[in-house]
Amino acid sequence: MTELVFSLIPVALGVVLSPLAIMALVAVLLSQHARSNGIAYLLGWIIGLAGLTTLCLWLFDVFEVHALAEPPIWVPVLRIIIGVFLFAAAVWVYRKGRAHIIQMSKATTPQEVAAASPQLPGWLQAVSRFRPGRTFLLGIGLFVLNPVDASCAIIAALDISLSGLDATAQVLFALGFIVVGTLPIALPVLYVLARGENAQPLLDRVRTWIAGNTHVLNAALLLVIGAIQLQKGISGLL
Repeated sequence: MTELVFSLIPVALGVVLSPLAIMALVAVLLSQHARSNGIAYLLGWIIGLAGLTTLCLWLFDVFEVHALAEPPIWVPVLRIIIGVFLFAAAVWVYRKGRAHIIQMSKATTPQEVAAASPQLPGWLQAVSRFRPGRTFLLGIGLFVLNPVDASCAIIAALDISLSGLDATAQVLFALGFIVVGTLPIALPVLYVLARGENAQPLLDRVRTWIAGNTHVLNAALLLVIGAIQLQKGISGLL
């Protein structure tokens, strides 16, 4: 059980430190319908996180990976594929963030600074005009369609399935993973519900900090998760 806890910690942090999801959330909370949109985004995120984790747990149960003396060959192969992908994602995240910072350091006019500043993708810049229905779908999509977050859910479900714990314990671990992965979205939403318009200065500071700093932390975390999966995958093939 202790080994499972330590294996899930970096994976859960990979979901918690999802800069795109948090930046999109900040944009949602600064929109015209901040409170209703915030709740819709949170519900979408929970459904995406819980739904994908539950689906993977069910699939691994169908394939009975836990009932075999040795996991089937596709289990370590899957870990290696995910590990390689996370390594590549770490390099991409770091290089993109560093390129923005270098570009900003060379800027000499306000226009150049604005052009160099990390921004939300173009399709997310319309978030301020979203209504709850579209915001709910955005919350689901930003988890399920984000390959890094989706990979973390798959890894968590795989580790839980292979833990050898009974069904009740597996459900509790899955719920714990889902709760931890929900906190970075739930806490800002609750803060806005409590503070209303007074929450905007803090949200602006959070968005600025995320844009300038999380690329290093997120890249390091992806490297750690990727290394763990590669080690487990290679060990499983030997």
